[in-house]
Amino acid sequence: MIVMSDITAAPRLGSTATTPAVAPNFSWMGSPMAVEQPIFLMTTAAQAISGFFVWTALLITCHQIYMHLRCYSCPNEQRYIVRILFIVPIYAFDSWLSLLFFTNDQYYVYFGTVRDCYEAFVIYNFLSLCYEYLGGESSIMSEIRGKPIESSCVYGTCCLWGKTYSIGFLRFCKQATLQFCVVKPLMAISTVILQAFGKYQDGDFDVTSGYLYVTIIYNISVSLALYALFLFYFATRELLSPYSPVLKFFMVKSVIFLSFWQGMLLAILEKCGAIPKIHSANVSVGEGTVAAGYQDFIICVEMFFAAIALRHAFTYKVYLDKRLDAQGRCAPMKSISSSLKETMNPHDIVQDAIHNFSPAYQQYTQQSTLEHGPPWRNGSHVISRSHSCSGARDNEKTLLLSSDDEF
Repeated sequence: MIVMSDITAAPRLGSTATTPAVAPNFSWMGSPMAVEQPIFLMTTAAQAISGFFVWTALLITCHQIYMHLRCYSCPNEQRYIVRILFIVPIYAFDSWLSLLFFTNDQYYVYFGTVRDCYEAFVIYNFLSLCYEYLGGESSIMSEIRGKPIESSCVYGTCCLWGKTYSIGFLRFCKQATLQFCVVKPLMAISTVILQAFGKYQDGDFDVTSGYLYVTIIYNISVSLALYALFLFYFATRELLSPYSPVLKFFMVKSVIFLSFWQGMLLAILEKCGAIPKIHSANVSVGEGTVAAGYQDFIICVEMFFAAIALRHAFTYKVYLDKRLDAQGRCAPMKSISSSLKETMNPHDIVQDAIHNFSPAYQQYTQQSTLEHGPPWRNGSHVISRSHSCSGARDNEKTLLLSSDDEF
């Protein structure tokens, strides 16, 4: 009896030994609430699909950047264009890396910091490009100064009824975009610090969490920058019409602003339970990580379409003819590497910030738009385009701005 009992007990011991390996599989297959089965973001298919869109976008945009550097005939404009185009490689590759390291909790915060810092850089460069299209600050003021601001609820100018365009108006537009260049990196650094101390979670609107305050500050800053771009376009849309500004404005605004609100919406959906969390013994991710993962995947796909749209919005072909010689070959030029180095030099941003936030701002803007010979620079402001782009301007107007000419 004892032997038989031992023999009969052996199978039960063996079966119980194998039970733990089978039970978890049965539980996640049968329970509708458990999400131990890898979600889409953790699959090879998600990485492959996002990778295809990312690398295709990289090829499209890198070729476009190369052609702009190869046909670097108008540095004053193409400098800003190349900087704007770099948003696709940075956004796409950064989001793809974040998606590859999805299961490493909170890595997305550090990847997102790089992305956040560059988007502020793009906003400034886009407004500066518009300034350059129109010949600089003085040329713009010679066209719009003194004209009444049209009241429009669509462009948010209903509160400016009775006011006229002044140098203070242009200063406000520049200052509103420059403040975003400062606030955005500061918020990105603050996010990393708060994350290190466990005080930051995406979608956590608790008063003890840093996410609430970072979101509020960022929304105020980004809304102010967006409002300034709207005001500038509203004032100069007729002057910018030869440069097809609608597609340019739409692309820059959608990439920068809609991506943020898209990410915030995903974080709210995860907080409300619309996006399922991961419950797995092998994978442990914090709150907000799944929403950030979907944000990264969506950006990877969106950058493919952004690359195509930016290729049409900022085409290099308008500069190609200016670099061709009589035989149709590309004329001699600086090396691509030196052109790229000159393009990415942030010196002009520093000078522009000093110029626009200086108490003596009005003194700097008392200048003549009469030009002969090489374009005259005031800080980083170029009064006209370079001769290789549009030749010298002979605009016989003198713009004198009084110290009380404020917006």
